[in-house]
Amino acid sequence: MTWNDRFLDLFDRSVKRYQSGDKDFTGYYDASDSALLAEIGYKPREFFDFVEDFCEEATPSPSTALLIAAARKDYFEVVMKGQPGEKELTRDDIPTFGDELDGIAYLPRILVKAKAKLRGELDPDLMYGCGGDRAFLQRNGDRHPADFLRQVWAADGDDSKVLAWLKS
Repeated sequence: MTWNDRFLDLFDRSVKRYQSGDKDFTGYYDASDSALLAEIGYKPREFFDFVEDFCEEATPSPSTALLIAAARKDYFEVVMKGQPGEKELTRDDIPTFGDELDGIAYLPRILVKAKAKLRGELDPDLMYGCGGDRAFLQRNGDRHPADFLRQVWAADGDDSKVLAWLKS
């Protein structure tokens, strides 16, 4: 199987465990699953957050989780050369919900989260693609969270490029 098929298989198995009442993700992954997560630059909790949101809110879909993982995997391989991030951003390190960039509330927060997601540096208590992120992207052009990640990557630190894309 290719990594994407393994990812979707793990997602499906995890959804079934969650729906059966097992919400302790620490027992979800065998050695092969852990190897897959390491291969794509994912942390176990990072993967589980998508499963949990899907089970509780029916979103994001497994295909959206896969597309977000693909953006992270590509960045991990191309930019980071397969090496893990150097730090971990906590809630205290990111802008608040009301912070603005060019009059757009929440944009500074999602930009920092997206950059940290690409680098694999989000604290386990933070999720890129959470309900707040999805609502922001929907309000601002109905953008896909994976497309936003790729735009952040392409902007290479120039937030004005992401801003221009959002306003287009």
